[in-house]
Amino acid sequence: MFWWFERKGTYLRCEVLQLPSGEYELRLVGPDGSERIEQFSGPEALGRRQQAVQQDLAADGWSGPHGWVL
Repeated sequence: MFWWFERKGTYLRCEVLQLPSGEYELRLVGPDGSERIEQFSGPEALGRRQQAVQQDLAADGWSGPHGWVL
């Protein structure tokens, strides 16, 4: 799944991946291409972290999430 957040014409991408091990990965790709990757053992922990990230981004002036499930 992919989402984008926008701020002043720049974009940050948020991806959620399920790994072959059954774990989940949350990947944030900044406007400059930098990546931050976090891994989670289950969907509940991932969901909590995803909510926290969205709240932090909104507090920093990012709009979103915009996107779709692929």
